[in-house]
Order: sequence, then C-alpha cells, then structure tokens
Amino acid sequence: MEGDITFKALLVTHLRTTKNVEITLPNSTVLSGAILNFSTAAKESALILHTSITIGYDAPWRRVHELLIAAASATQHILKDPPPFVLRTALNDFYDSYQINAYTDHPHEMARIYSDLHQNIQDKFNEGGMEIMSPHYSQLRDGNNTTIPENYRPADYAALGLRITHLDKGKSDGT
Repeated sequence: MEGDITFKALLVTHLRTTKNVEITLPNSTVLSGAILNFSTAAKESALILHTSITIGYDAPWRRVHELLIAAASATQHILKDPPPFVLRTALNDFYDSYQINAYTDHPHEMARIYSDLHQNIQDKFNEGGMEIMSPHYSQLRDGNNTTIPENYRPADYAALGLRITHLDKGKSDGT
C-alpha cells in the first residue's frame, strides 16, 4: 500500500492513497512489514524516479539516451540538477532495455509525474522519428506503415512497397 499518513495512534495508522482512499492499518501490520518512506528521502536528497523501455537493436543507443533525457527534462517536477540519466539495463535477445532515472522533490506527485513522464517518452520518440516497437512486433515490415502517429511523420511519408527477392539467383523463370 502506498499513501500519505493522515493519522497515527497507539493501535492504528491511517493512510490516504493517491486515489483518495482512506486505509486503516493495525500498527502490528505496520511494524511487521517493510516501510518505504518517499517523503523523508525527498527531503534529505531528491527521490529518484525511474521507468524502463525496450528498443530494438536497430536504434542508435546514443539517440535513445538523448530522447529519454529530453522526455524526463520536459516532465514537470523533474529536477534539472542533478540531471536525469540513463542506464542500459539488459542486452536481450531482440532488444535493449533502458532505464531513465530522474530526480524529484515532489514525492506526493509520483503518480502524476510517472504518467507525464510516460507521455513525454512517447511524444519525444515520435517527434524523433523512432518507433517504440519492441519486443512484440513481427519482423515483416515491408509494405506496412510505421507505428509513429501520422501527425509526427514527414509530409511526404509513404510506406515502402513489399519487396520479394528470389533466393536462387541462377533461376530466370520469373518465380
């Protein structure tokens, strides 16, 4: 459970969630579990928010870093100093995993910050002409439109035609 503490007593603690739900927890439950205190962390040093995306190996990794940092920098309540940074967290079979990390001093706004960050990632990648299409797109792309929304594509965009190449170069029967 995640929320702001609204009341503490000898036997119970009350939390208010981001959905404005009041939860009453017995203190025995509170004391027997792990507690993550985002507010204290944000007061002492900024809290790091992070999210991950996966991008195919055909995408230049330096450009992926630029777009992720631009998305974080465009997000309200993300601090400029220290600046956002990217970690490349895995080299998977068909795609890289990237994690954008950004600092905030507004822990009470985490849900909204994450939502805005995800929107900005999608917008920055669309504006940058890079599709976020892994790991579940088929490799057969000839003849298909890009998944980048039409309003982000160049005015002269046209899907490529389907190309068929004969594997046996010695045949000349047109098949």
